[in-house]
Amino acid sequence: MDDTEDRNLILRARAGSADASGALFERHWLGAWRTAYALTGNRALADDVAQDAFERVIRGLGQFDPARPFGPWLHRIVLNRARDVLKRERRQTPVAEVLDGGSVNGDAGAEARALLAAIAALPKEQREVLVLHRWAGHSLAEVAEIVGSPLGTVHSRLARGMAELTRRLQDDDDA
Repeated sequence: MDDTEDRNLILRARAGSADASGALFERHWLGAWRTAYALTGNRALADDVAQDAFERVIRGLGQFDPARPFGPWLHRIVLNRARDVLKRERRQTPVAEVLDGGSVNGDAGAEARALLAAIAALPKEQREVLVLHRWAGHSLAEVAEIVGSPLGTVHSRLARGMAELTRRLQDDDDA
């Protein structure tokens, strides 16, 4: 995403432009929703998380520093909302529960379901880092900022998460 365009939209939205708020929403909704879905594993929860995150973003634009990238700030809010929802729902492996319940679209292939289940089985910290880096496309420095951990910790969580994910997917292939 173009940080300059985001910055312009943010400044216009702060000045009360509903069009600018709508354009910011359009530019970032899908990425926020995908991240929420990858973290919660449930379409309805992802809808709620992403919507709530955007409401908080729009209300908080006055506190946002437009010199900084918008995406990491948005995804930090999405992550925090997803954590809150999952804590409330008391779900430890949300994607696996959804898959077991057959709630994933019927057109999702077996490989996609296996990948989502393997991601869901990762420890929360590894899953969050992996989703934010590999799924949402944030740099490791941005992920460190989003999750509030040192860069070295993010590196190690990602490495362990990727190794575990690879192992689980290979085990599925061998079965």
